[in-house]
Amino acid sequence: MQAVVTGASGHLGAALVRRLLEGGDRVRVMVHRQARALEGLDVEAMPGDVLNPASLRAAFGGAEVVYHLAGVVSIRGGLGGRVWAVNVDGAAHAARAARESGVRRMVSCSTVHAFDLEAGKGPVDESAPRVRPDSPRHPVYDRSKAEGERRVRVEIEQGLDAVVVHPTGVIGPLDFEPSRMGQFLLRLHRGTLPALVRGGFDFVDVRDVAEAMVRAATQGGRGESYLLGGRFWPIAALAEMAAAVTGRRHRRPVLPLGVARLGVPFLRLVAAAGGREPLYTAESLTVLRVGRVVDHSKAARELGYSPRPTEESIADAYRWFAARGMLPGDTAAAVPGTGR
Repeated sequence: MQAVVTGASGHLGAALVRRLLEGGDRVRVMVHRQARALEGLDVEAMPGDVLNPASLRAAFGGAEVVYHLAGVVSIRGGLGGRVWAVNVDGAAHAARAARESGVRRMVSCSTVHAFDLEAGKGPVDESAPRVRPDSPRHPVYDRSKAEGERRVRVEIEQGLDAVVVHPTGVIGPLDFEPSRMGQFLLRLHRGTLPALVRGGFDFVDVRDVAEAMVRAATQGGRGESYLLGGRFWPIAALAEMAAAVTGRRHRRPVLPLGVARLGVPFLRLVAAAGGREPLYTAESLTVLRVGRVVDHSKAARELGYSPRPTEESIADAYRWFAARGMLPGDTAAAVPGTGR
């Protein structure tokens, strides 16, 4: 099968491309900037930009399945309009190009943040309302992903065969950038995270999301949405799992979210001085405060979705970091299975 992947150089893209290759698919990737996560892989790389419809049509030509992953994740606002442009206009361009190119199926990757997690109580499922594009209560990232999904559905109404998946917080190996959660794990063992915060989120292994996307290409219902969650964990519990794997424990306070919010301006300055993005912002703290459990039973029924334990994901992430020399020697030696 000829598959095309946009956003292939990201964390999820790295896992998805490898899963497709393992399944015997021919894979074409659309590369916008760097492609470190794809080095050494037997893929056809084409330059492209989701904001350039012509490049999308060129990349999608002859494809049976398109996996649209390209997007901008932000916990720092709209980034000068880039978040909205890529997540909304880019999704619309990709869906239109897929329809016009005659692809058999498009699997579009959205996020749990497209749902209004502050509306209602109890577990969130696919029937929950989406964030409104003009909502003053929600970050631009959430609004952009909800509107991006709506634009994809416009193309479904025009004849596109597509499904939409909504992962929760993605963790695990193959984290080349690394992602924000990868940075969180690395900073935990380095002892450079000044504090933990109360609150939590649902976390899922990147490999389980990739597997579900592959299954959605053949088993998902046209026009359906699938929440791809794992298990809800408090942030302090994730830190304890990390310590159990690496053997490195650092004393750090666990701050109430209200107190942490007061420290956001200071954390922003510290991050800027160190040349990195802050892990805690007003937007990320809001996500941790809501703390909704995610119901992924629909994906389990229709896609055979079965996420692995979070402890395994964290251990495998550290093994992968260790294998790439991203952990200090004493930590690497303590991670089971690294052979170091």
